[in-house]
Amino acid sequence: VVPVMLYTPAKMPAFSRQCLERKLAIVIVGFPATPVIKSRVRFCISAAHSESDLISALRAISEVADQVMIKYKWNGRPNVIASAEVAKQSRHPQLLNVVGWYLRHF
Repeated sequence: VVPVMLYTPAKMPAFSRQCLERKLAIVIVGFPATPVIKSRVRFCISAAHSESDLISALRAISEVADQVMIKYKWNGRPNVIASAEVAKQSRHPQLLNVVGWYLRHF
């Protein structure tokens, strides 16, 4: 059994449906079996799965994670950029955040 932490209970049904459309069977584990913020899905792997089965499953899981927007990464820096940089990249610099920082999508 391989658990995958989703941390977003509201996205679990969409993740499950998208996996099912790609012929991946998963088990959803959510509240009350786990704390609300520790929601997860489980994949079952057996010796009958070939390496190509596992690789294709990982590709499908990556696609689903992109569609459902649950991929997280940490590159050692906060996920923000200075408003001056946004102004350089933006076609509409007059729409800057008054705080001076923008969140950049993962």
